[in-house]
Amino acid sequence: MTTTPRHLLENMFNAAVRAALPEACIPPFLPAAPKGRTIVIGAGKASAEMARALEQHWVGKLEGVVVTRYGYAVPCEHIRILEAAHPVPDEAGLNAANTLLETVSNLTEDDLVICLISGGGSSLLPLPGPGISLEDKQHINRELLRSGANITEMNCVRRHLSQIKGGRLAAACHPAQVVNLLISDVPGDNPIDIASGPTVPDPTTCEEALEIVRRYGIKLPEGARRYLESGEGESIKADDPRLARVTTHLIATPQLALQAAAKVAQDAGVTPVLLGDSIEGEARDVGKVMAGIALSVRAHSQPVPAPCVLLSGGETTVTIKGSGRGGRNVEFLLSTAIALNGAKEVYGLAGDTDGVDGQEEIAGAVCTPDTLARAWKLGIRPRDSLDNNDGHGFFEALGDSVITGPTLTNVNDFRAILIL
Repeated sequence: MTTTPRHLLENMFNAAVRAALPEACIPPFLPAAPKGRTIVIGAGKASAEMARALEQHWVGKLEGVVVTRYGYAVPCEHIRILEAAHPVPDEAGLNAANTLLETVSNLTEDDLVICLISGGGSSLLPLPGPGISLEDKQHINRELLRSGANITEMNCVRRHLSQIKGGRLAAACHPAQVVNLLISDVPGDNPIDIASGPTVPDPTTCEEALEIVRRYGIKLPEGARRYLESGEGESIKADDPRLARVTTHLIATPQLALQAAAKVAQDAGVTPVLLGDSIEGEARDVGKVMAGIALSVRAHSQPVPAPCVLLSGGETTVTIKGSGRGGRNVEFLLSTAIALNGAKEVYGLAGDTDGVDGQEEIAGAVCTPDTLARAWKLGIRPRDSLDNNDGHGFFEALGDSVITGPTLTNVNDFRAILIL
């Protein structure tokens, strides 16, 4: 290997991000131009960049509007770019959701709607059902983020409290043709879980959403509980005729990103081991497991001998009990470092491919064999930082944060454990 371990890890992370950039992913999936109008709508952290890539490759007229996270807008000529808050929704997102519905009203069967959806779109389209306020949605979102529920569970609840998610936006496009171009940030790449599925049918029910609320002890505002219990929040199902002309394409996925990182490792003479793109669970528990596999490689050359890199993706969770800032990637990495306990020649990087881990403008962090020793020297107790859910504070103090700025894409978490 002719580069430093940190540089190799960063190269792999960057390759994973590049593999999911809209400029590379959009062109192969463009539909034929319609007889009527071409309307572009979308939501997510990558939606503005997706809109720009679409404009650059589309032949003919188009118009539309997409909503992205604050700071993620890019200039477009024909598609209007709106910004709103993520992960806790705000008034701008509420207005954007209404704007999207207005944009697709009164379409004809000769029209085409191209829908650009990526991770983060759920929080960016907060259009609550009757009797539910934006403040209620903000409260529920915060509770879901702190509960330890996985992304599938969180999105099930969100869909059934919404007037735009769970296929409702697609139904509003009827009778136009709808082509969905999705960048997946969820384990399993299920379209209904990407931005809570505004333009795809939803097989889940209000009762399932209520069960998730009960499971995690989430206190619902009265209006939200009534909306679920009455069945008024039921989403659009696959047999609804309004969804008959909807086609969905996954244009970028976590697995493709991991494969791009694996190629970088191979070129450096390091064997990549892809452990899966759909790994879930508490971040600290996943960290212990990854550390255990790395130690097995060191001791027994299993599952493969060093040099190798363990690559994985998915979306872990953090049940916040301390007063720290959370962040599932830094929590995972801190737990990994503690379990490795200074093992020689083992390095790690964990980061969110959108450049934001939790609610911080920090993608993730890097750990090295001397991570714990450097922390102790600064008077920082690693286990106390983990117990306080303060991975961001821990790695910032060591100068080991990974900061990318907005990457303009999002294929979920990237984890790499390098064993030399």
